[in-house]
Amino acid sequence: MSSKKTLLILAGGLGSRYKGLKQVDGILENGSPILEYSIYDALEAGFSKVVIIVNTLIPQSYIERLNVISQARNFELHWVYQEMNSIPLQGFDYPEREKPWGTAHAVLCAKYAIQEPFIMINADDFYGKEAYLLAANEIDHHHISDSEFGMIAYPISTTLSGHGTVARGICTLDAENYLVRVEEQTSIQKLNGSIIYTENGQNIKLDPDTLVSMNFFIFNPHIFCSLEAYFYDFIESDPTSKQEFYIPSVVQRMIDENKVKVKVKASPSQWMGVTYADDKKNIKDFLISEIKNNRYPEDLWS
Repeated sequence: MSSKKTLLILAGGLGSRYKGLKQVDGILENGSPILEYSIYDALEAGFSKVVIIVNTLIPQSYIERLNVISQARNFELHWVYQEMNSIPLQGFDYPEREKPWGTAHAVLCAKYAIQEPFIMINADDFYGKEAYLLAANEIDHHHISDSEFGMIAYPISTTLSGHGTVARGICTLDAENYLVRVEEQTSIQKLNGSIIYTENGQNIKLDPDTLVSMNFFIFNPHIFCSLEAYFYDFIESDPTSKQEFYIPSVVQRMIDENKVKVKVKASPSQWMGVTYADDKKNIKDFLISEIKNNRYPEDLWS
């Protein structure tokens, strides 16, 4: 039986490496950015509500565009702004801070917009149809609860950029495919035929089939309780002006404290991302091939 389920899209990043607001940058002539392909796939998988975390730089014209689409396609749409003061911080002052507190802070901003199981994704990542079907199946079969979450993971070899290093959460699983640990590495690249990251000045090789987190989580709304408590712990730790509160760190702490188990599913879909401006051509070519294979219409919303 289908359950009510929400797609939460993190679209509040500033796109410093991309040098632009890639969240709303159309890929093909239809003008749809990647997040609209994610919405399209989620709707096909049975999701009926979309919550989008944005920053104040998002053009009003794009908000109006998607509002019209939501009315025409009959799905619930909520916009949530992620700002420094979105979560009250009485007694704390960070005058040198230039941007909000990261992905876990972004999810926490959606606390009052979501009361049902939900998936969390990045706006600038293309995850593929099968990923949403896997997530919908987990929710519809009541595998997601206050003590069990889910993650859709991808082989590291399918998630690299040819234009620079990438950050990925490297997953360690137990024998039943539950997450034991996810470790963020920020310098992953392909070098001389090998996939490596650098740690303490040493290059460390990764197996191409190593599963990594691409920030595709399946959550029960119970996570908001831990998110709020951990966020205040983070603030009280006196973070630097550039330090961020990441969602994988929250999930890891919940696992370590035996609050939750996280079932990991490997996605058969092709992941595509836009970290750098030069990555855009790759995903453009990929989407053209998907359209030719009748996986998407030329105009998503016609």
